[in-house]
Amino acid sequence: MVSLRQMQYAVTLAETGHFGRAADRCHVTQPALSQQIRQLEEACGSALFDRLGKSVRPTPLGREFVDRARPILEQAEALDALLSGARGHPARPLRLGVIPTVAPYLLPQIFPALQREHPGMSFSVSESRTDALIEALASGAIDLALIASEPRPSGPRLTSVPLFDDAFVLATGVDEEPRDPVPLDEIDQTRMLLLDEGHCFRNQTIAACGLDPEAAGHTFAATSLSTIVEFVANGQGITLLPEIALHKEATGDRIRIHRLQSPGAHRQLQLVWREATPFAEVFQDVAATIRRARPAPQPSNG
Repeated sequence: MVSLRQMQYAVTLAETGHFGRAADRCHVTQPALSQQIRQLEEACGSALFDRLGKSVRPTPLGREFVDRARPILEQAEALDALLSGARGHPARPLRLGVIPTVAPYLLPQIFPALQREHPGMSFSVSESRTDALIEALASGAIDLALIASEPRPSGPRLTSVPLFDDAFVLATGVDEEPRDPVPLDEIDQTRMLLLDEGHCFRNQTIAACGLDPEAAGHTFAATSLSTIVEFVANGQGITLLPEIALHKEATGDRIRIHRLQSPGAHRQLQLVWREATPFAEVFQDVAATIRRARPAPQPSNG
């Protein structure tokens, strides 16, 4: 008998085209996922995936299997929700995905609050970029996504609930003293340090500063805000930071933080879930907990 777990692994592998990414999305090790796929192919008597070096793609039989497995998984999830609905929350851990420019700054505040205010639930947290989280929502690999941009309309319909606005601030070296608050049009764009492509915060920074996207492609790019802050502290550029990052990234006297002149710039954090869920009320309560647990605004030191 083919198991629901094997169906889930096959669908996720088809969507990601990569064993490692599929394993990450399913929260299992790559060997465990590979073993289940091999057992599934043995049961089918034929290969479901062509191995193409580092990537994979479904065979014709694999595509048909995935197409038939998807509605079965959706029905199984609906049945699970029905059976656990009497408790008012999922029987399994609630799976929350968070983007990298939020996770290290917000999770230390909100995770204890979620555990305290929702004692009947357990939580499983993962970190990934916005597009991957939306894909994981669509496939049912996660229940909630905490993101900072409007989700693109693809796949199942999604519900997006605003949490709070996260203001941008300018970070400079300690020897720099721009006018405070800083007008956006006075920021030296040639010195702006950015995250690498794929981060929504990079796109928001480019939009806030009115950067030429093509020119921005030739600027320094890092994989984390912490890396950028180190360069700023060494006098090698400037950057915009989200306010929620200040209690971690702006400690001590390594950098100066300057407020932006009104109307400034900000991003809006949102909690997103599939519209067709029996747990919408629970998810609204989770959103309310996150709003209450948000870090207090930090003063500038510019």
